[in-house]
Order: sequence, then structure tokens, then C-alpha cells
Amino acid sequence: MSQAILSLKDLRKSFGPTEIIRGVTLDIAAQERHAIIGPNGAGKSTLFHLISGNIPATSGDVQLNQQSILGKTPQAINRLGLARSFQITNIFPRLTVFENIRLAVMRSYGLQFCFWRFADKQKKVTLQSEQLLELVRLSERASTIAGEMSYSEQRSLEIAMTLASDPKIILLDEPMAGMSKEETEYTMGLIKEVTIGRALLIVEHDMEVVFSLSDRVSVLVYGQLIATGTPAEIRANAAVKEAYLGEEVQA
Repeated sequence: MSQAILSLKDLRKSFGPTEIIRGVTLDIAAQERHAIIGPNGAGKSTLFHLISGNIPATSGDVQLNQQSILGKTPQAINRLGLARSFQITNIFPRLTVFENIRLAVMRSYGLQFCFWRFADKQKKVTLQSEQLLELVRLSERASTIAGEMSYSEQRSLEIAMTLASDPKIILLDEPMAGMSKEETEYTMGLIKEVTIGRALLIVEHDMEVVFSLSDRVSVLVYGQLIATGTPAEIRANAAVKEAYLGEEVQA
């Protein structure tokens, strides 16, 4: 495996006497697609919160490109090359698709407090916004009000906004949740395309997506990793079958 872009070292998080994340150690290689799976309540979203700086760790370390990011704000971590999307779509529903992406691009340049008339003069902002629209196949929807689009289109928009800072690693939290089979297939293809040359860490419950998208899979149960391996190794792992996959793995 190539040098790790993201390293978790004995990462722990407690809320009062309850330990939610219990000593997670994991390396994510540059350009690797890595999935985190596990039952509800396993601590997957909490783990993402710790990595992205939304909540502080109790102990351990998180390193991005061999630099500790523990204690840094989400904005500072984003500037260092890590971007994250959430379980709930995080867009501005009353703005157009283009305006949403332009805001994300402006933020990446530190221009979020400029007036709109100045934003129009920023050729680099407009060009990058148009390129992101094309990348996520939303160019024809540029003038559409974001809240009027389908759920899968809104997720595509959120992915484009996540890419605005040109991150080296992207964290996606259940991007396929609530999608039809057709929407899932479309979004999975989009994720494969936009993560070329980047690392991906994804939480997802759809095992078909996990096994077809990921280079490696880690299984989190009660805040601990019980296995990490290729999709084939995880499918064959008896402990994983018992703890999480069950009959699903044989489908």
C-alpha cells in the first residue's frame, strides 16, 4: 500500500462514562477508496465527526499527510485537503445550482464575504464553478433552484460543493441513503469518476455499493474495528458475517 494520506492512531471518544470510539487505528492510502461499514450505532458518524474536526477526540491522533489535525477546526482541516459531506443533504435550497457551487468555490478562495457584484468579476471563480457543474453532470441544471431538483441531483450538487476546495481525500457519509436503484447506480458512477486521483472514505449501508466501489473495507462494531481487508476478504470473514453481514453477504 502507498503512503497513507490519512492515519487514525488509537482514536477514542467518550461521552461521559460511555466510550463510543474505542481505539480505532487505520491508514488510508492516497487514491484509495475505503468503506466503513457496521450496524446502526456502531459509531461510524462519530468517527467521521472526529476526523473532520466537528467534535474533539478524547485521546489518540488523526494525521493528514503525516501532520496531526487533532484540535483543528473543520475549516482548517478543509484547507489542508480533507472535505466531507453529511448524511443530510447540505445545500442552499433557495439558490440556483450555479449559485450553490459558486458559494462553495468562493469559500475555498476566502471570498465568501464579498458582494455578489464582485463575485461576477472573479473569472477564476466562475470558471471553476462551470467546471464543477460539468464534472457532476449538472451543467444543464445551472439555473435551476436547488430545492426543486431530485434527491440524487441534490446529492450530486453537494458532491460538487465538496470538490470545490480540490481536496486530496473526501469523506462521504451515506451518500446513497434514500435513493432508488437507478439513482444509486448513477451516483456510484459519479463518485467513481470524481474520486479519480483522490482518496475516498465512505460510510454506506448498501453492500452492493460497498463491494463494487471500495478497494478496502473496514468493519466497525461497538466503536471498534473488527476487520479490514479487500471486499473478498470481508465477504469471507466469519466474524464479520456474525457481527454484521449475516445472510446478506451470501446474496
